[in-house]
Amino acid sequence: MHPIYRPLRSHELLDLSVPDDSLHVLHGSGRNNQLAIPSRWISVWLPLSEGIELETPDCHWLLRAGELLVWRDGALRAGSRRDGRWLAVCGSPAAWARHQRPRPGDPAVDLLPSESRCTRELRRLTVRLARVARRPDLCPLGVDAVVDMLCAALTEHQRDLHALLPRCTGRTLLRRQQTLMRLLRVQHLIRRHDDGRVDLAQLAASANYSPCHLIRSYRDVFGETPSEYAARLRSERAWQLVRETRMPVCEITAALGFESQSAFCRAFKSTFGLTTSQVRQDSCHSRLRAA
Repeated sequence: MHPIYRPLRSHELLDLSVPDDSLHVLHGSGRNNQLAIPSRWISVWLPLSEGIELETPDCHWLLRAGELLVWRDGALRAGSRRDGRWLAVCGSPAAWARHQRPRPGDPAVDLLPSESRCTRELRRLTVRLARVARRPDLCPLGVDAVVDMLCAALTEHQRDLHALLPRCTGRTLLRRQQTLMRLLRVQHLIRRHDDGRVDLAQLAASANYSPCHLIRSYRDVFGETPSEYAARLRSERAWQLVRETRMPVCEITAALGFESQSAFCRAFKSTFGLTTSQVRQDSCHSRLRAA
């Protein structure tokens, strides 16, 4: 069954909750459009301009232009309030499985949920797929061949994630994949909380683990605990806000969930060895030298 091209324009709502075995190639444009993806479907998202607002029962976030999301968890709602363009390829696991052909000697590993910067190759293939799905006569190879190339590029893009599978618990590859997907769900929830505050009980519940089992499993796979990962993300965001924006330190303190500005400044200097004033002064000098 060939992929189905479906444009989604301003003020349109598309609900794909009726199950089928087709891949859907979606081209969103304009503003105030919405799309509903059923649970357990695999979807690939690429904002071309502006961003896509994504929502699950657990959280809400913005996927920015230039980022790539592979989603395969709960039901997902997407839309754009601003006048932008985006592409998505979505379908059931069975629809994707027809196009996933591992290289000789490699195990048959499914696509895993991930969020990262989109490479030039993945952007090129996703845009090409949208064009060919809309006009199959433009590609002598056929639409299915372009989907095959996109799947191969996505699998290669996720090679670092696949390398984590031997660290996961489970006697079979399928069980280890399930374990990794649970931990990636936890990691996604941590990333979505910019203030660095994590509720360990809530994270454990999302993975159907006890808190102790979550800490142990997460550390075995990623080399750090969920709390350590959250603290690292908060430190990275603090550096980015101090160095690359003019946001007042008091507002950064509130945005990152610190109790007071003095507590934030002490933590910042302890982590980076510099005060916020020194970092901003150095950033200002760097911009002047570049100018």
